[in-house]
Amino acid sequence: MAADPKKKYGKKRCKYCEMKVDYIGYKDLDLIKYSLSERYKIMPRRLTGTCKKHQDMVQKAIKRARQVALIPYVVDRHRVVENPFDVIKPLKG
Repeated sequence: MAADPKKKYGKKRCKYCEMKVDYIGYKDLDLIKYSLSERYKIMPRRLTGTCKKHQDMVQKAIKRARQVALIPYVVDRHRVVENPFDVIKPLKG
């Protein structure tokens, strides 16, 4: 049986499963940035290929990081930058 002509891409794999990540914390911005758009919105599973378990951890970590002001809630659409993670300073310690 031939492949479906509508499908152009292969199955997406979870980046966190491939990296064998057990826990995603709110302070770990390097892991969180895979699931954020350029305007700091949480990317859905269907676009990133993240599994359910890791998507729940990412979602919780992003919401906690927003509460402690590591990630902004809203980004002005007139001042969208190329790479927003250059603006965020990593935590020391």
